[in-house]
Amino acid sequence: MAKLNFGGVEENVVTREEFPLSKAQEVLKDEVIAIIGYGVQGPAQALNLKDNGITVIVGQAPEFKEDWEKAVKDGFIPGETLFPIEEAAEKATVIQYLVSDAAQRAVWPKLKPCLKEGDALYFSHGFSITFKEQTDVIPPANIDVILVAPKGSGISVRRNFLAGTGINSSYAIFQDFTGRAEERTLALGIGIGSGYLFPTTFENEVYSDLTGERGVLMGALAGIMEAQYQVLRENGHSPSEAFNETVEELTQSLIRLVDEKGMDWMYANCSATAQRGALDWKPKFRDASLPVFNELYKRVRSGEETKVVLEKTGHADYKAHLSAELKELRESEMWQAGAQVRSLRPDAQN
Repeated sequence: MAKLNFGGVEENVVTREEFPLSKAQEVLKDEVIAIIGYGVQGPAQALNLKDNGITVIVGQAPEFKEDWEKAVKDGFIPGETLFPIEEAAEKATVIQYLVSDAAQRAVWPKLKPCLKEGDALYFSHGFSITFKEQTDVIPPANIDVILVAPKGSGISVRRNFLAGTGINSSYAIFQDFTGRAEERTLALGIGIGSGYLFPTTFENEVYSDLTGERGVLMGALAGIMEAQYQVLRENGHSPSEAFNETVEELTQSLIRLVDEKGMDWMYANCSATAQRGALDWKPKFRDASLPVFNELYKRVRSGEETKVVLEKTGHADYKAHLSAELKELRESEMWQAGAQVRSLRPDAQN
C-alpha cells in the first residue's frame, strides 16, 4: 500500500501501481459479477467491469422497463447477460447490490435466499448494513460482505473511466467468510475504474456520505447559491449577472483551479481584491455554518436521516413527488437563467 501523510497523520491507500488491472483480472477470473439494479451506479460499474474484461451480468426487475431497456441498449442480452434479479443473483458469485437504499430494504427478502455459501455481497453505500435495524438487511454468516464506494455519481464514474482517469473510492470489509474478502474488494475497486482506494468502515462511509450529500456537495451548495442569487436580484442585478457571479464563474473557472492544485492555488490566481475578500469572509461562513454541520452529523449518526430517507423514498409514488420537486427547482428564475447562460457557451453552439 502507498502511504499518504496529512500533516503527520498517515493513511494507507491502494493505487493501480500496487494493484494493477492484471492482478484484478486474475483475482476475479473465476467470478461471475451480478450488478443488481441498473439505475444510478449500476450502468457505470457494469460497463467499466465489462470493458476491463471481467465477467458481468445484470439483474434488473423487468417491470422497471426504463432501466431494463437501458441495459439492453448498453449491450446486455436478455437470457444471456441480463436477467430478473433473483436469477442473476443465483448465477453469480459476487452480487453487487446497487439498487437504491429504500429498494434494498424492499428487495432483500427476495435476494437473501439466492445467496450461496462463499458468495460476496457488495455494496457501494454503507446505509443498509449500518442501519440494519431500520432496513432489516442482515446478511447470512457464510458469505463475504464488502464495500467499494466511488466518490462520485455513476455518470462521473463512467466518464472518468472513459477519459482514462478514475473516481477515487473508499473500501471496507464488514464480513470475511472466505478469507479472500479483501483481495476481492480491491480487485472489484480496480475493476470499476477507481483512481485509488482508501480504507474506511461501513459506518464511517455512510456517516461521511450522508453528511457530504446534505452538506457541501449538494444541500449546502444549492442553498448558498440560492441565497447569494436572491441578494443580488433584490439589489437590482440582472438574472444573467446574478447567475454568472453565483454559479457560472464557480463551475467554469474557479472550481477547476481548486481541482488542479487546491484552494490556495485558486486564491493565488485571483485578483488581490478577490483574495482579500475570500480570506476575510471565509471564517464568517465557517462559523455560521458550523452549528448546522454539527446538527446534521448528529442526525446522520443517530439514524434520523435514515428514517427520513426510508419514509420518503419508500412510497410507490416517490418518483412523481421527486419529479415535481425537481421541476420546481428547474423552473426557478435562477436555474432558468442558468439554462440560457449555458446555451450561449461556444461548445453549445456547435
